Amino acid sequence: MTAASSRPTPEHYEAAMAAIDTDELVDLSLELAQIDSPPGQEQPVSDRVFEWLTDNGFDASQVGMFADRTNVVGRLRGSGGGNTVIFNAHMDVAWGPEERRWMHDPDNPIYTSAWREGDTLVGNGLINDKGPLACTLIAAKAVAASGAPLAGDLIVTGVAGEIGQEPVDEFTAPGYLSKEVGARYLITHGIIGDYAVVAEATSFGVTWVEAGKAFFKVTVLGGSSRYTPYVTHPERLADHGNALVRVAPVIEALTDWGRRYEVEHEYRFDGGRCVPKVNIGAIRGGQPFLSIVSAERCYLYLDVRLTPAQTAMDVQAELTEVLGALDVPIQLECTLYRRGYEAVGVDELLDATAVAHRAEFGTEPGEAEPQMSSMWRDTNPFIEMGIPAITYGPTGSVGGGRYSAEIADFVAVTRIYARLALDLCNRPRTRRGIPA
Repeated sequence: MTAASSRPTPEHYEAAMAAIDTDELVDLSLELAQIDSPPGQEQPVSDRVFEWLTDNGFDASQVGMFADRTNVVGRLRGSGGGNTVIFNAHMDVAWGPEERRWMHDPDNPIYTSAWREGDTLVGNGLINDKGPLACTLIAAKAVAASGAPLAGDLIVTGVAGEIGQEPVDEFTAPGYLSKEVGARYLITHGIIGDYAVVAEATSFGVTWVEAGKAFFKVTVLGGSSRYTPYVTHPERLADHGNALVRVAPVIEALTDWGRRYEVEHEYRFDGGRCVPKVNIGAIRGGQPFLSIVSAERCYLYLDVRLTPAQTAMDVQAELTEVLGALDVPIQLECTLYRRGYEAVGVDELLDATAVAHRAEFGTEPGEAEPQMSSMWRDTNPFIEMGIPAITYGPTGSVGGGRYSAEIADFVAVTRIYARLALDLCNRPRTRRGIPA
């Protein structure tokens, strides 16, 4: 049977929609989200998803760089000739025990659990990203239950290592590895497709751009250590012998630069804007148990986001100029570089997404908010490997402080994912090579 002759009928779409059970979707979302899985501890979620896929008749496998951090893959095999479509979501969550101890309320269950409040689902891990993961699983199950023919394969993946911790200083690999172990590892080890949909919150907007990032370590040098009775306080902070004081004008200069940076490097594309931001994520210096002496060194750790038009060397040159203008001895080191990308050859995927969105809402999908196109998501490794990818999902962004989503939104996006798969997997595969 060819892809052209195997198009699903309206009855197949209706059967798929009828197969999406709200209670099952809610239960699975909560079950996965109630398994705490900070980076490096994704395996219990992988095992549970693998079990679920196997129980529901999928061709399931676990593929990982490490035996205790395996990605999980489920596949519905097509008859041939259609597009292979990948739905991707991540299993790791932000803020493990070490990170939470620095928070105002480290024991708040919102970080480690999930629950239902009426028509709302609540929880950090549920929003980012195990609720959308459940949506892709239930959507794929509905596609299988519809009895519709599939020409291309439908693949659902749950991946490790999407959250942005990275090795630096004594925080070494393999414990602090992220992107190497997740979607990128799957792709380079054979989980490939014609298109990919990354299931993360976009408030039902669609984006095919995501930012890259470069991390920098700024070392501010002070004078030789002085015992408190010998400390002096010059008028200019830059002249202070204590690196912890001398860092103040450096922070001010970096903050001013960050304000300019996002304006000067804003990236516009047909679907919206990518606005690269700068964040001082950490500061280290001195010894808490030895505050009787001044610090000789202070370290700042920067996260600088990159548009698809930038390289880390571009940013390093800007930083060198900014820091060089200060009368402060400084060393600058790049500790991480990951490019950002804009997908090419994405028109067919965008069309199928719009068709599915219109069928659910009766409107066109809107632009994603700039923040949604200005962060790292797993669209980047797919695009890097020549697989056109978009990010599309329900409302909610824990990065912006939102830890809840409406059940109706999860149901709607599940229905959209199912429609998209039925359509796109049954379109004849015509793409060859990497679009220019």
